[in-house]
Amino acid sequence: MRKLWRNLMRGAGYVKRHLGHWLLKFDVERFFTFGYICSSPQRQLTVGYLSYFLIGGVLLCLPFMLCGDVSFVDNLFTAISAVSTTGLSTVDVSADYTFWGQLLILLLIQLGGIGYMTLSTFVMYRVTHHFVGVRAGAFRKQFSLPENFSAGDMAASILKYTLFFEAAGVLLLYPIFRSEGVEGPLWSAVFHSISAFCTAGFSIFPDNLVRFAGNVPLNLVIMVLSYAGAMGFIVISDLWRKVSERAHRITFTTKVILSITLIVTLWGTFHLYFFEPSFAGFAPGKRLMVSVFQTMSAMTTVGYNTVDVGSVMPLSLFVLTVIMYVGASPSGTGGGLKSTTVSAVFAYVKSRLGLRREVTLAGRRIPAYRVDDALTIFVFYTVVLFFGTYLLTMTEGGRSGFLPLMFEAASALGTVGLSSGVSATLTTAGKLVLIVLMFVGRVGVVTIGNAMLMRMEREGNRSREDDLAV
Repeated sequence: MRKLWRNLMRGAGYVKRHLGHWLLKFDVERFFTFGYICSSPQRQLTVGYLSYFLIGGVLLCLPFMLCGDVSFVDNLFTAISAVSTTGLSTVDVSADYTFWGQLLILLLIQLGGIGYMTLSTFVMYRVTHHFVGVRAGAFRKQFSLPENFSAGDMAASILKYTLFFEAAGVLLLYPIFRSEGVEGPLWSAVFHSISAFCTAGFSIFPDNLVRFAGNVPLNLVIMVLSYAGAMGFIVISDLWRKVSERAHRITFTTKVILSITLIVTLWGTFHLYFFEPSFAGFAPGKRLMVSVFQTMSAMTTVGYNTVDVGSVMPLSLFVLTVIMYVGASPSGTGGGLKSTTVSAVFAYVKSRLGLRREVTLAGRRIPAYRVDDALTIFVFYTVVLFFGTYLLTMTEGGRSGFLPLMFEAASALGTVGLSSGVSATLTTAGKLVLIVLMFVGRVGVVTIGNAMLMRMEREGNRSREDDLAV
């Protein structure tokens, strides 16, 4: 028996050594990007996500994926919405896709939620104990990891935490759906648990979650899953270490994320509870639940709705647009400008108004390169949102008002998924505008900009200095 065990262990070691060698020779990213490998992490991320979008869109066109006649543009829209974890849809996912189509959408959501390269990075790191070439840079770029976080350990943590929260969500949602008489409660629990944690907002119910507006347990489970995914793996890892290691000190990044999350949640809930007339007919308890849920949905960018968002007054629609603009947190599954970016920009403006050269926030000095990143993201994100709204108004201006179109553009760029009702009536040109916005929102405005403008930046190094009045 010992000899058999020894031979098995020797064989396992042999397999592991050769598997590592094989992984070094065969990069799964090279397979999905059709052989394209670039030394630039920004370009690699851009091409990698683009390949996921195209493969998903083509697979959704297969006959056994569909229940009806769905165009390629609509399938591409759905695939990009799934991988970008947006949740916007131009078709009814519950009626237009078979079980296999819904399963593919769920797999695309999961891939988008854990992030491009995370799974293959984890396998590579566990087998070979190191990263290869552009993989390390692309992984760190994707999750905006602070320098004191190990990329290898982070990849493992992402997969562990994702599995834990999604499994817990299934266990909690299954009895709720079963008690509500939902057909296929297990599949509904699996689909909505993954979609909520990945902040995708896809639902296999025609009315999203409107029918469950008064179901407190379901609302709480969805909110916990969404907050856990949106606040980011940095926060989850940090809080877990604080619980398991008393000596561990919570990082400044985590403190900022938690503070901004609380402030935005309280502001949105206060406005919707006291000033939104369409909520006035609800009982106080249900009105509070709906107000918290819709604020959470916009801020975490999960995109679920328990009321008809298109029926709220213009001021509330604008408030939700601002909340979507701020968005979630870095290294999480959510989108938007990100809470830490807003904090850094605020700290920069405050320091400049106080005529101070150093940028400080809550008594902490923020590194100059982080401030530069925040300002670049802030300006570029705002310009893309403005230009996207401009194009959408050109294509859909005669069919919808300006504010609903800006809301839709902010939802797409922030990978939120809330809709004022515009998505279902979009022209083909309008769908293409939102497809581009979702793509840019998932990959990142700065990543896209770096990938496109690197050559210009190199040429700019040879330019001479001159003055410019501002």
